[in-house]
Amino acid sequence: MTFKRVDSLTPQPQRRGAEALLEILASEGVDYIFGNPGTTELPLIDALLREPNIHYVFGLQESSVVAMADGYAQASGKVGFVNLHTSGGLGHGMGCLLSARVSQTPLVVTAGQQDQRHMVTDPLLFDDLVGIATPATKWAKEVTSARQLPIMVRRAFHDAEAAPQGPVFLSLPMDVMEGMTDVDIGHKSHIYRRTTAEGLPELAKDLVAVAPGKLALIAGDEIRTSQAAEDVVRVAELLGTPVFGSSWPFCMPFPTDHPLWQGNLPGTAAQIAQVLSDYDAVLALGGNSLVTVLYSEGTAMPSNCKVYQLSDSVTNLGRIYSTHLSMVGDIKTSLTTLIPLIEQQLTAAQRTGNTARIATFRRHRADQRILLTQQVVEQWSLPVISPLVAAHEVMKAIGPSVPIIDEAVATSRYIKALMNRNAAAQYAFIRGGALGWGMPAAVGTSLGIGREPVVSLAGDGAALYSPQCLWTAAREQLPVTFIVMNNREYNVLKNFMRQQKGYVSAQSNEFIAMDIEPAIDYQALATAMGVPARRIDKASDIAEAVATAIRSGKPNLIEIAIRPE
Repeated sequence: MTFKRVDSLTPQPQRRGAEALLEILASEGVDYIFGNPGTTELPLIDALLREPNIHYVFGLQESSVVAMADGYAQASGKVGFVNLHTSGGLGHGMGCLLSARVSQTPLVVTAGQQDQRHMVTDPLLFDDLVGIATPATKWAKEVTSARQLPIMVRRAFHDAEAAPQGPVFLSLPMDVMEGMTDVDIGHKSHIYRRTTAEGLPELAKDLVAVAPGKLALIAGDEIRTSQAAEDVVRVAELLGTPVFGSSWPFCMPFPTDHPLWQGNLPGTAAQIAQVLSDYDAVLALGGNSLVTVLYSEGTAMPSNCKVYQLSDSVTNLGRIYSTHLSMVGDIKTSLTTLIPLIEQQLTAAQRTGNTARIATFRRHRADQRILLTQQVVEQWSLPVISPLVAAHEVMKAIGPSVPIIDEAVATSRYIKALMNRNAAAQYAFIRGGALGWGMPAAVGTSLGIGREPVVSLAGDGAALYSPQCLWTAAREQLPVTFIVMNNREYNVLKNFMRQQKGYVSAQSNEFIAMDIEPAIDYQALATAMGVPARRIDKASDIAEAVATAIRSGKPNLIEIAIRPE
């Protein structure tokens, strides 16, 4: 039974709160609910029988569910809707929920709560859901009456999308979902969020005045959200400036086949400062792109480097580094205004010099490609496949358009280095840092792009955090190719410890809890979840196996045995 919106003065039909909630979700354009049901979610599950236009994506574990919704939201550009099972389910999903907060993924996360009349007796499954969710979300509230649903749910969607985007949380008590209501759900608000920054004439003047070769551009994840890649390319070409990606990116917001693309910045403040020390000014597009993983002395931004910043969120501006000029505005809309201002400022001599500089970058880029290819040839005959060779063969098979969701840290730097394509938004990385995101995010990504093929890259350790998503991929028959890069250890952690001269592990080459022994049978694991699988031990078999898997149009898993390095 479908309820149509009518004038608020007209009496509304009586229906359960859960049915009213689904009406609101349908009007907000929700196609999928990502969830794992329990007793407190049963009113919503039952109501779904009357709402055939919203599909319930069934996950076997809440961490997978949140990551699926994250991948869906990032790929579709829509708000993802999640339904978890009270305190335990919310707890299970917290790792990926924290990751969504860091990645600024727009999610509306809900969890069933015990009947409010029952809470005073401390029933099973009852806890302070709002208190649990608050640290991981933009805000968290509990709906206490069905009449609050239209305002609270629509507010959640509005605020999830507002800059900076991120997850919000609603607790849904059973009595609210089961109680009868005649509430008018209203309608979706149309909110135009693309504002043009002020100060653009001053910015254009300052950028053009920077000495030739002394300006760098940092391309942040926000470029993808704003769909501004082409505009960023135009700005970089006009100014002849090299473009660096974030040190810990979610995506590749700039075409990786462009000669001005310099790859991603390193991961410590000292290393970033060394790269940026060659420049007098930096134009940072987006929020914090200088994310550091491990501490090092000093600041990532050299003191002699002027910082110019453009972001759609005022909280991103001047947050960590003092800026010469910061502007609040949508990147695409603002660059559309900035580009002609730059063109007006440039002299003929500057245009000629910038064109020559781009040609130099193009030659340097070609030399880098030749060197990388030589390294692949040198490592080809190793008895165990090297991470570089594995990455090279996988990338050769994937091609220029199939989305890549990467959580394989052992090969990720090679994957990024090998990317040479115009599809700026093809690649997504584990921006939030919480393992277990990648494989389920690939499931959500496929749903977000209309059930098209997706490739998931996962390390053998990361693959064990959320393998339940394989079952959901099989249930939904999604064309996701899961590739597990298996070196049978936490190689990144070992290498870090080896670099610490004072560590006993560095001196003895012995490590606690870093070898995955006994070995995991990933083929058996995938088969148990309904996904066919195979193992690759020869480099020459990789490309054809991956290409065949993608062409199959079905979920599958490929395990590639690689050597630690």
